[in-house]
Amino acid sequence: MTRIAVIEDDLPTSNQLAGWIRSAKSGIVIDQWFTRDEAEAALAREHYDAVVLDIELGRERHAGVALINAINKLRQGTPVLVVSAMPAAIYRSIMKALDAWDYLQKTTFEEADFIETFLDILRTGSPAAAEPAGRTGDALVLDPLWQRTPTWRGERINLPLTAQRILATLHQRSGEVVSYDELFDVVKSGRNRDNVRKHVSTIREALREVDPGFEGIENVPMRGFRWVAK
Repeated sequence: MTRIAVIEDDLPTSNQLAGWIRSAKSGIVIDQWFTRDEAEAALAREHYDAVVLDIELGRERHAGVALINAINKLRQGTPVLVVSAMPAAIYRSIMKALDAWDYLQKTTFEEADFIETFLDILRTGSPAAAEPAGRTGDALVLDPLWQRTPTWRGERINLPLTAQRILATLHQRSGEVVSYDELFDVVKSGRNRDNVRKHVSTIREALREVDPGFEGIENVPMRGFRWVAK
């Protein structure tokens, strides 16, 4: 039976997240923890298929960081979904560096976004034994289970989950035009051209952080995008 830990110090928020998890899939056992101490004890005692946690617990501003480190030491590969009010522009890259599954900023996402992300975790399961995707010698390496941070020329690139899916689609169709309609199938919410363009812009910015000269994604006017990087 699937067992999930929800670690959130605000009771209404904790109950909301637990309710969304129950609506996503029946038969899930959910343990709700409200402090770092009780969460650490539970993580050492129980096996969880996934953990949903806040960064700030009570007066401890970065309690969630300590808990992710504890999870990585105890059971490397357990997916962690971070749901926090901390600004995503700052904390998403930090959480990715800690190998968290994904980061959702409170008040900026809807129930459907949370449920889709959570279901992705359940569909892929523990990624501990997964091998990175990509041909030998590829500059871009992606994890087919979306858990490990993708790399470009050996450097980690920080991307949210939807952007990783778009990047994987473009890379798999290297040299071909991937239409907006095809990319709509990858985007789980906000299926419009402006949203797709924003995701592609995020991908380009992330790649240019590690490779300032990156120009490997072409915009094909009125049609879509094409991966041309070598």
